[in-house]
Amino acid sequence: MQSKGSPIRIVYIVDDDPALLGSLERTFRAAGLKAASYQTAFAFLDAAPDLSDGCLLLDLVMPEMDGLELQERLNSLGFSMPVIVMTAWGDVETAVQAMKSGAVDFIEKPFNDEALLDAINAALALDRGPTRDRESVVAAKLMAKLSPREREVLDGLVAGRSTKQMAYDLGISARTVEVHRARMLARLGTHSLAEAIRLAVLAGLSPANLDQANAADRQRRSGASRGLPE
Repeated sequence: MQSKGSPIRIVYIVDDDPALLGSLERTFRAAGLKAASYQTAFAFLDAAPDLSDGCLLLDLVMPEMDGLELQERLNSLGFSMPVIVMTAWGDVETAVQAMKSGAVDFIEKPFNDEALLDAINAALALDRGPTRDRESVVAAKLMAKLSPREREVLDGLVAGRSTKQMAYDLGISARTVEVHRARMLARLGTHSLAEAIRLAVLAGLSPANLDQANAADRQRRSGASRGLPE
């Protein structure tokens, strides 16, 4: 039973696929969560001002108004509910854009129930206060643990590049890219690509400023940190 005054564990789902909406509602209710569905971004936008607790599971590709535009409009309304975005076809760049706009996580279709529920429960457990700045500080400290090459591989992942593309760009083998990727995830303390990308976004490691970050890192390593293993 939910204690008095505790936040409502409800998931608001915005997706234009009725079959998926029905499936997600059943999954959430079986897990002890409430669920409410909206087939258009406009329908949710109309309801948003009256909503407070819970989290939003948002599809990025929808007709008329897509998930990114809905997110922008919600931000303009001061909407503070945690947002998890759903994306298909490995469209990491779009997911990164959504996270830069405030989404707390992204999950790729097709997804399994366990991964989805883990993401939902993590979002529902987030503090409702202004935690983004604190998270950015933690993320920046984790990024500082990466070698320059690991940061380049992470940047490639953030930009949605494949292993082969990164291997060509960096002048190394695809196998070496995979090794750097594994080491990068280990240094960040995660097995999740989504979490690694989220940390990169929080730390401000976008393709536009990666060169500057790498230059600063190289300078640091050649100075006070000289001799430390990479």
